[in-house]
Amino acid sequence: MSFSPTQQHYQGLGGRRYIGNPKQPTVTVCQLINGVYQTQLFRRGESLDSPQFPTLSLTTTQLFDAGT
Repeated sequence: MSFSPTQQHYQGLGGRRYIGNPKQPTVTVCQLINGVYQTQLFRRGESLDSPQFPTLSLTTTQLFDAGT
């Protein structure tokens, strides 16, 4: 599958919405509401909140540090 130069440009910009500019470690929590996914972004130092796991006590820093 190939994309036009315009499509490639928009694809490259789409990532900035999710990881920032400059890039930042980010956790995305998605929730399906009325057939549409709603996203919530969490950056380093923030507490993760999830409707599916209301008792979850975890920060993004803990999660990122576990991966190193």
